[in-house]
Amino acid sequence: MTIEEYIVLQSPEVQPLLRQVWTCIREAIPDAEERISWSMPTFKKGRNIIHFAAAKNHIGIYPGPEVVLAFEESLHDYKTSKGTIQIPLDKEIPRDLIAEIAKYSYRLATEK
Repeated sequence: MTIEEYIVLQSPEVQPLLRQVWTCIREAIPDAEERISWSMPTFKKGRNIIHFAAAKNHIGIYPGPEVVLAFEESLHDYKTSKGTIQIPLDKEIPRDLIAEIAKYSYRLATEK
């Protein structure tokens, strides 16, 4: 399955939000490979960098616990847990923030 195929399988109202997240991450880390991993759209460069997925009431961004901790101040408007950021479906997609998180995640993944 491709990321586009994953998005098409989601509800019509969530598809544009997922495409925004996908485009944002793709533009931020163009060298990363795109794939489905753990049933989620994933960006990889030797190892998994960042995932995203649709949930009932939010879009989940999964950059890992180290990244969520590093962006803790910037994420005060969003529910977070170990390695997860939840963007409510009724909020605007924070494109700049997601791009920063993707770039940071990429640097971490490629430095290790």
